[in-house]
Amino acid sequence: MAIWHRPPSLDQLNGSSSDTLMAHLDIRYSEVGDDYLVATMPVDARTHQPFGMLHGGASVVLAETLGSVAGNYCVDPERYCCLGMEVNANHLRPVRRGRVTGTARPVMLGATSQVWEIRITSERGDLVCLSRLTLAVRKRVRRDTD
Repeated sequence: MAIWHRPPSLDQLNGSSSDTLMAHLDIRYSEVGDDYLVATMPVDARTHQPFGMLHGGASVVLAETLGSVAGNYCVDPERYCCLGMEVNANHLRPVRRGRVTGTARPVMLGATSQVWEIRITSERGDLVCLSRLTLAVRKRVRRDTD
């Protein structure tokens, strides 16, 4: 059974990254399943740490991007928004080049919070990073502006 309040399209997802950190890091959404979202990110000068390996912070950007975007597609956007509360990451293997792939799946989709697991793998399929993201589900507040 699909988890999406409104199913995301790859064109829509990738178009929304224009002029953002995701565009700068070349994060590309590549697959939407009934209960998961997938994106890839290069391992190159943009995402390296000084020793020539994938920077842990870049992995966290990929993880939080996937979980946050997926979470917001699980709620009614007219009434709710999902905001990151906590993210953690275990960096398990180094990667020097290529592309990594992140897959976000919900652990829990509640009325006031969501928990997502994001698994980031290398091109060889090795688990590079395991991340968990907690989102707060908040009522959207509409404010009139002058």
